[in-house]
Amino acid sequence: MALEKITEVVGTGVFVPGDAIDTDRIIPARYMKCVTFDGLGEHLFYDVRKNEDGSDKEHPLNDSRYSDATILLSGDNFGCGSSREHAPQALYRYGFRGIVAESFAEIFFGNCTTLGIPCFCASKEEIARIASAVEADPTLAITMDVSAREIRFAGETVSITMRETAHSSLINGKWDAIGELLEAKEDVIAVSKELPYFAG
Repeated sequence: MALEKITEVVGTGVFVPGDAIDTDRIIPARYMKCVTFDGLGEHLFYDVRKNEDGSDKEHPLNDSRYSDATILLSGDNFGCGSSREHAPQALYRYGFRGIVAESFAEIFFGNCTTLGIPCFCASKEEIARIASAVEADPTLAITMDVSAREIRFAGETVSITMRETAHSSLINGKWDAIGELLEAKEDVIAVSKELPYFAG
């Protein structure tokens, strides 16, 4: 079965401010003791969202106005630190389907792409403009147009940058290398039969 072509993400947004938000802040290491990624979403940003007794701290993701947000807005060097893929998995399982930041850590960016999560780079000023509109109206629809490389909201348009390889893989449904291999299973088997080190 072919992978979905991801040409746009439409949803509401939430702004989580800060630069160099690392993967350990996104998903604390103690919640990575799991066989699968199921349930990681409930621990997203746990240490900055929760007190020791489990009660809520003041945090954008604890604000009911943004409870249905699917697009995350943030600052510079998002996803830095450890290369753990649990961070994008936690974001995906929480419900985020797109991220807009000033820049991304390289491995985090790649891990997001292989989950089909578009990562857009925009300037600090443009992100602040979108965040301001979201603050004024949390139900505001935001469109991350992957094909056109732009964000549209409230009648406004913001141009973004995105790595060409990620852009191409998303819009052509080639964002999951393992999925591509499984889809081409018969071809893989046929080629392997012609290779002497597989044939024995």
